[in-house]
Amino acid sequence: MKTLFRFLCSAALVLGIGFALFVADACRPPPSSPSHADAIIALTGGEKRVNTAIDLLRQGYAEKLFVSGVGPHVTLAQLIAAPGIHQPALPPDLTARITLGRRAYTTIGNAHETTDWTLQQHAQHVILVTAGYHIRRAALELKRTAPALDITLYPVHPGALQSLLSRSSLHLLAREYLKLLGAECSVLTGLPDGNDGLRHHPDTGSAPHSP
Repeated sequence: MKTLFRFLCSAALVLGIGFALFVADACRPPPSSPSHADAIIALTGGEKRVNTAIDLLRQGYAEKLFVSGVGPHVTLAQLIAAPGIHQPALPPDLTARITLGRRAYTTIGNAHETTDWTLQQHAQHVILVTAGYHIRRAALELKRTAPALDITLYPVHPGALQSLLSRSSLHLLAREYLKLLGAECSVLTGLPDGNDGLRHHPDTGSAPHSP
C-alpha cells in the first residue's frame, strides 16, 4: 500500500512539474525576428492566429501563407474579421499569396494537410503560427508527417489566457497539456495516430482563398 501511495505521489509530482513547465512555455513570447522561411503556416481555431500570420507575410518573412483547418464555406474576410472593428480588404497582391486549406478539422488533420501543401510547394522551412498552448502539439504532429521539415515556432497569446489563474484558463491549459502528453506517448510507442482528421468530401478540398 505504501509503495502504491509513493508511486501515486511521485506521478502527481511529475505531472505537476510538467504542467508548470508547459504553462511557462505556452506563455513565452514569439521570436522578435524569425528567420526568413519558404512559407508561413497558420492553424485556425483561435483568435489572432491568422491575422498574426498575415502580418508576418506583409513583413516579408515568407512569400506564401497557408491557413489550415478553414471551414468549408468560410472566407478569408471572415477569418480576419474582429468583432466591432472594421477590417479593410487585403490588397490583391497579398491575397494572391494566401491559400486556405479546407480539409483539416483536427490538429492531426492540420499536420496531414500542411504536409501535402508543403510538398506541393517544395517548402523546406516554415513558420508555424498557432496559440502558445497548442504550438508544441501542432509541431509534434507536423514532424510526424513531415520529419524533414524545418519548423520555426511563432506562438500567439489569445485573450482567453489573459488571466492564467481563472478557472477557464486553467481548464484550457490542463486539457491541452493532457493532449500533448497523449501525442508524445503516441510518438514514443509508435502507435498510429488514428483518424487522419481530414474531410474527404470533394467540396472541401484545399483551394486558394475566396473573397
